[in-house]
Amino acid sequence: MSTVHSFTDDALGDLDAVGLAERIRSGEASRAEVVEAAIARVERVDGRLNAVQAECFEKARRDVLHGRPGAFSGVPSFVKDNTDVVGLPTCHGSAAFDPRPAKRNGPPADQFLSQGFVLLGKSTLPEFGLTASTEYVDRPPTRNPWNTAYSAGASSGGAGALVASGAVPIAHGNDGGGSIRIPAAVNGLVGLKTTRCRLLDPPGARGLPVNLGSEGVLSRTVRDTARYLAAAEKFRPNRRLRPVGLVEGPAERRLRIGVVRYDVLGRPVHRETGAVLDSAVETLAALGHEVREVRLDLDARFVEDFKLYWALFAILLSVSYKAGHGRSFRPRDLDPFTKGLAGLVRRSPLEIVPAVRRLRGATALYDAHFTDVDVLMSPVLSHPAPLLGELAPDRPFEETFAKLVDYVGFTPINNVGGGPGISVPHGLFSNGMPGSVQLSAARGGERTLLELAYELEEACPFPRIHSS
Repeated sequence: MSTVHSFTDDALGDLDAVGLAERIRSGEASRAEVVEAAIARVERVDGRLNAVQAECFEKARRDVLHGRPGAFSGVPSFVKDNTDVVGLPTCHGSAAFDPRPAKRNGPPADQFLSQGFVLLGKSTLPEFGLTASTEYVDRPPTRNPWNTAYSAGASSGGAGALVASGAVPIAHGNDGGGSIRIPAAVNGLVGLKTTRCRLLDPPGARGLPVNLGSEGVLSRTVRDTARYLAAAEKFRPNRRLRPVGLVEGPAERRLRIGVVRYDVLGRPVHRETGAVLDSAVETLAALGHEVREVRLDLDARFVEDFKLYWALFAILLSVSYKAGHGRSFRPRDLDPFTKGLAGLVRRSPLEIVPAVRRLRGATALYDAHFTDVDVLMSPVLSHPAPLLGELAPDRPFEETFAKLVDYVGFTPINNVGGGPGISVPHGLFSNGMPGSVQLSAARGGERTLLELAYELEEACPFPRIHSS
């Protein structure tokens, strides 16, 4: 086993982002000390993890002299490389782009950076964020710091590796089918996918037939995720949603929790994944919550519709990038997996409209799951993190896509239904990799999820990479 981490006795220590911001405000550590320590940590681990797409260390050193106020003022971090940040290229994990600096921030970057973070660069993702492992055909993969032989998840894989390794305490991510929750799960982190439109979306997202995406962060503690959400809401609240506000700990209310043991196709999960779920069920039952078994009310058509829409999404992205970037975007250089997705649409063009119609109606199906329960608890993924290479984009497309369906059995329903879901670390697998569970709630139910996540964190402290 090859574990990579950068935790040491420097200005960052093993503090989470809230703790680090408090250290800076108190004067115990200066912004400059913190940024230098973070840069040293990134340089120490990234040669093995390959989690940084682009760095801006010198700009960070200059920016730290003019501290921006905010809940996380002075805390170093990264933005995922599918989000425009002025002065840095946005390549979406693809070799099809000629890197060129963005002229302005995208709305998600504005919302994130408004919290006072000091930006160190852009984190990696697989091409367009379309798969569940951050791997490439033209360069080394992003590796999992718990064991570098394994996948760091995706699409926010670089963010997950950087936070789990201790390089930074928190990082930006986004989630269109599990892309925050999957890397959170395999890297032992907290990852919240918010209610649809809770936070700002990139340009054009809300005009899509089905807006699957959500912005957010990956963190090592529940309080970091809760504090970030509260601060981001203040930057640009969605008046159509009840504010979550700052959640600072568990609630006294006992919940009705529905336990989901089978994926959307009704298949059982890996034995060790089931054992982690059992442990979390026992923990919450012992704390007085009412726990009972439930099934997802979906069928194979949901999976086929999601696959086809995901393939359509790949084509829409390619068309929009070609229109926006001209000759600096070369579709011929797209990786084989992205091209394989496009082939799905070409083979089934008449199925697109009815698939989209059914997916738009899935919001009601999602809502119905919470008629008799307050929260659903399930695995995040159907089996533990795969070895690197098993989901590589140059493997035969049909084989890889089938493996993805087997792996990503629980996260897409939240994206289609628009509801929140949070990945919470829980226990370890026999190979020393972190376990996790997913908590889901009705649309607008982030406060309930954060309160319950706090309770799990207190009852079963999260595994730590530097003491495993």
